[in-house]
Order: sequence, then structure tokens, then C-alpha cells
Amino acid sequence: MGLANLFAIGGSTYMLRSHHIYNLEEHEARMDELEGTLRGHIGLIEEALDRLEGKGGEKGKKTAELYNARGRDEKKKDGEKK
Repeated sequence: MGLANLFAIGGSTYMLRSHHIYNLEEHEARMDELEGTLRGHIGLIEEALDRLEGKGGEKGKKTAELYNARGRDEKKKDGEKK
């Protein structure tokens, strides 16, 4: 009886761990998508601000740059250019 309990506890622990890891990966994917969307919106706002200030510039460039530059590995480090 004790051996069956150990197998049940071990099996359920393994199942819960794998389910938790799956959920973490899904959450990270959703957050990456959300980050890209927010960066794109920031680019749109900056371009609108530039147009209002009369600075001109290439339309859609900032939005594309910000949207495509996502992820923890691509973030700027100490003022360093990408």
C-alpha cells in the first residue's frame, strides 16, 4: 500500500510539473506578443508626435523598428545601440 502511495505521489508530481512548465511557456509566448504590440503602438505614438512637432521622417519606420526589436536579448544595454 505504501509503495502505491509513493507511485501515485510521484506520478502526480511529474504530471503537475509538466503542466506547470507548459503553462509558463504559453504565458511567455503571450507576453512576447503583447510586448511587440505595445512597442508597435509606442512607435505609432512617437510618429504622430513627430508629425505634430513638424520633424517629418519616414512613415512607419519607428513602428517597424520597435515592433521587430522585441525580446529580452535584444533590449538596449546601458545606452548601447542595437
